[in-house]
Amino acid sequence: MQSWHDLWNHPWTHSVAAAVALLLIALLAGALARFALLPVVRAITRRTTWRWDDALLEQGTFKWLARMLPTMVIQFGIALVPGLPTTLQVMIANVAQALMIVFVALAASSALSALESLYRQAPHGNQRSIKALVQLVKIALFIAVTLVIIVGFTGRSVGWMLSGLGAMSAVLMLIFKDTILGFVAGVQLSSNDMLRVGDWITMPSAGADGDVIDISLHTVKVRNFDQTIVTVPTWKLISESYQNWRGMTEAGGRRIKRALNIDAGTVHFLNEQELAHLQRFRLLRDYLAGKHAELGAWNQTQGADAEHPFNRRRMTNLGCFRAYVQAYLDSHPDVHHGMSCMVRQLQSGPEGVPLELYCFTATTQWAAYERIQSDIFDHLIALLPEFGLQLYQQPSGGDVRSALAPLSRVVAQSPASPQEQATWRAST
Repeated sequence: MQSWHDLWNHPWTHSVAAAVALLLIALLAGALARFALLPVVRAITRRTTWRWDDALLEQGTFKWLARMLPTMVIQFGIALVPGLPTTLQVMIANVAQALMIVFVALAASSALSALESLYRQAPHGNQRSIKALVQLVKIALFIAVTLVIIVGFTGRSVGWMLSGLGAMSAVLMLIFKDTILGFVAGVQLSSNDMLRVGDWITMPSAGADGDVIDISLHTVKVRNFDQTIVTVPTWKLISESYQNWRGMTEAGGRRIKRALNIDAGTVHFLNEQELAHLQRFRLLRDYLAGKHAELGAWNQTQGADAEHPFNRRRMTNLGCFRAYVQAYLDSHPDVHHGMSCMVRQLQSGPEGVPLELYCFTATTQWAAYERIQSDIFDHLIALLPEFGLQLYQQPSGGDVRSALAPLSRVVAQSPASPQEQATWRAST
């Protein structure tokens, strides 16, 4: 019994018991905060109509604040433990204080994330992203926390630490090069409204062709239309060019710019029979009447020279087809009539006479745009024979065989030997 009594009266026994009691109190405070206070806060936030408390809870701000309680118990209670050396007490208090500062910084960081989340959910939150700014503030916050912790352990002044950082400015510039470039680029993108989340951009140099899904301090994420995600450095969007299709979306019309290559050999003047045939087209009646009066008046001014067909102005099947296409687009319900709409003839080349349609659809939705464009060209291609026109296309193997078929029959009727005829048929 005397040995237990001596052991209990030993100074280190009281120190260990007090330290264990302090640790148990800290653990109890942490459990109380985790299993009692946090459920109460969670229940309160769910019943309120405010959104900011829900955002703070979702980002874990209250969780980090709750973890501060055990560190505060240790920091202020370590002085009550008897028998501990002053150096050990100071070290334990500094460690607890450092942990508390870290938890405060993490709570502030999560609060900034909640602020950014609330801003993004606002009606105009996607127009200008503040994520890059929030990330920069977080970096500055953690740098400041690191300096405070180092100052707390070393006992040196903040000025001494900052002077050391000044001497390392070249190294810091190298380390934070991407951060500095990203911040400057983010400020320019935001201030000039050059990029928003949801914009469709095209950047061939980076392999980006899709919608912007995230704008951060260092990178911009683009979800391509094949569902792949391309990450582009933020500064690259300032140093290199890219195409933003937001203007098309805001205008409400998407451009159609595609040509029909007409076979030049099928273009000719119209005779009376062909004109009578075209009179049945409802969309051409006004054009034919006005053109007939215009050409008749001009031909009358030519006098006797108008007796020769080559001295008269006459309508062509290509000109009438161009007028029909223009009238067709002007009356099409899916063509945007508030934007440019024209049918023009481009420079003739080896592939025929290009007849280009330049107009805008009344929708910017991709699937609807492709359907409207296909329907228009399906109709026009199928209608070309009514005007005596054909599309130009490279001859296929079937075209070559059809062209050589008469020659093959002539050879078959020639007095050549059966072996020579077989060789000819094999070659053709």
